[in-house]
Amino acid sequence: MLMAGFRGLAVGPEHPVIRDIRQHHLGAVVLFDYDVPLSSSERNIESVAQVQKLISVLQEAGGHSLLVAVDQEGGEVRRLREAVNFPALPSAQVLGASGTPEQTRRAAAETAEGLVHLGFNWNLAPVVDLNLNAQSPVIGGIGRCFSADPAEVARHAQAFIEGHHQHGVSCSLKHFPGHGSAADDSHMDLVDVTGSWSRVELEPYTALIAAGLADAVMTAHVFNRHIDPDFPATLSQAAIGGLLRGELGYDGVVITDDMRMGAIANHYGFETAIERAIAAGVDIMMLANNTLYEEDAVPRACAFIRQLVETGRITEERIDESCARIARMKRSLV
Repeated sequence: MLMAGFRGLAVGPEHPVIRDIRQHHLGAVVLFDYDVPLSSSERNIESVAQVQKLISVLQEAGGHSLLVAVDQEGGEVRRLREAVNFPALPSAQVLGASGTPEQTRRAAAETAEGLVHLGFNWNLAPVVDLNLNAQSPVIGGIGRCFSADPAEVARHAQAFIEGHHQHGVSCSLKHFPGHGSAADDSHMDLVDVTGSWSRVELEPYTALIAAGLADAVMTAHVFNRHIDPDFPATLSQAAIGGLLRGELGYDGVVITDDMRMGAIANHYGFETAIERAIAAGVDIMMLANNTLYEEDAVPRACAFIRQLVETGRITEERIDESCARIARMKRSLV
């Protein structure tokens, strides 16, 4: 139920991520090309052979059942670039404005082929936020939306996902229940969309879930008093259990955005955030280790989750539900 980021172009038997995979059954990792806390371009990605070797070692440690993810949306948000001979992928905004869904499908298929060649099996994309605030510093302002029209977003997102599925790569819709109207950056602090969010932002999710194309859904660290007066979506049972799983009928994997982003870390303790996320219905909590770097994040999280179950604050059945969804997603990749 954890996805972790880590430092290193190569990892040996004593590396913390290998420890986490072998001892704590870490089920997913995410790779980055830039280390934000260190302001360094040395992180996990240097060359084709290096990435292939790194992922191979990780998979061997995990019994070849590891989910290996990357953010390869296109445009500004892409971790794989020229250093690994990766094909350029236009931003969602460019594809939505000047391309057809078929062009999006072809571009996505080329991306997925490159991901498989390197060893990745999960792309944390596409963004299905609506471009409702063109000045949004982390969404519309940097070209991450296909369109402001929910039907157009759904068409291009479907093509994007189908292009990935041609090569056996899973995708993740983001950022539920909608980040496109937000004026602020949840990397920095909690974002309140109470006055800007509307139910039209759910329409791409509704369409893609109905089409069976939602491999996973990533939550947004946004606060919306109309959905939950107390908690942001990532920690909200009303948003995840009620809206996403209940009203929209989604029973696939729910993954958080990075749990150490300012929106969560500035307002909730590490343990409180984990407990609230699990109670809300989250399946995989992302500890990207690229806002704050904590080598012991995975052992700490595992020990606390075990404590939650032993004390009855979270039931074994609740854990089993998430494990079943994750196992189903992994089987679809085989």
